[in-house]
Amino acid sequence: MNFFTGAAGALLVFDPTSRRRRGGPGRGGRGGARGRGAPRGGRGGARGGSNVVVEPHRHAGVFIAKGKEQLLVTKNLVPGEAVYGEKRVSVDGPDGTKTEYRVWNPFRSKLAAGILGGLDEIFISPGKKVLYLGAASGTSVSHVADVVGPEGIVYAVEFSHRSGRDLINMAKKRTNVIPIVEDARHPNKYRMLLSMVDVIFADVAQPDQARIVALNAHHFLKNGGHAVISIKANCIDSTAPAEVVFASEVKKLQEEMFKPLEQLTLEPYERDHAIVLAQYKRHAGA
Repeated sequence: MNFFTGAAGALLVFDPTSRRRRGGPGRGGRGGARGRGAPRGGRGGARGGSNVVVEPHRHAGVFIAKGKEQLLVTKNLVPGEAVYGEKRVSVDGPDGTKTEYRVWNPFRSKLAAGILGGLDEIFISPGKKVLYLGAASGTSVSHVADVVGPEGIVYAVEFSHRSGRDLINMAKKRTNVIPIVEDARHPNKYRMLLSMVDVIFADVAQPDQARIVALNAHHFLKNGGHAVISIKANCIDSTAPAEVVFASEVKKLQEEMFKPLEQLTLEPYERDHAIVLAQYKRHAGA
């Protein structure tokens, strides 16, 4: 995998064709790059340039902007508007129209980190309905909204009222986002706001995260749908090795009708984090 650095030394770039060896559900998934001199923090940003070319990523709805640097981007659902001060890139089309893309920073989005890490699938694509648990102020949610596009929907659940205000303000312009300021532990409180969804993305950083995901899946996830779960080992058990925590969480998911499909750690973007992808299969008659 090829990494490049920007002016501030922040890790910005990747080789989109690389397929990093990933750990299986029972192995902790700690294979792959650990930075090789790249910092563990930093804010990636696009530099302007007239020779930027945007190409589709292998994940539908995600793109790569190639210029002086290669950057992960999403097509801006609201051209001219940034959400959190992110860089934007405009590209001229053959008919003279401009298309605007927003840089998706892997240091501020677990999903972007997973994509750059080489996830085989993300299951979030144009037209999909996504339940996003742990939406915070909407930084990553806004990119998911770009990915699913105007035909898709993102139901964004956030418990904090302070973050929820930012989330609501973001959703005023991204009308495919439905902000829900509620506790994800109590899906009954917002059941009237949702339809069945194709995908659950969870980044709630709580010790009972697997139970929270399962509760919401039982209410809202289609049979055969998928979950994409960001696991922060220290939030679940700070005394156990990260690999042990990840394996334990996978086992809990298996007990809740999930079939693990893929597991990937998020280094160098996040320490002791992993993303687990799983398919949801309801029992017959459930």
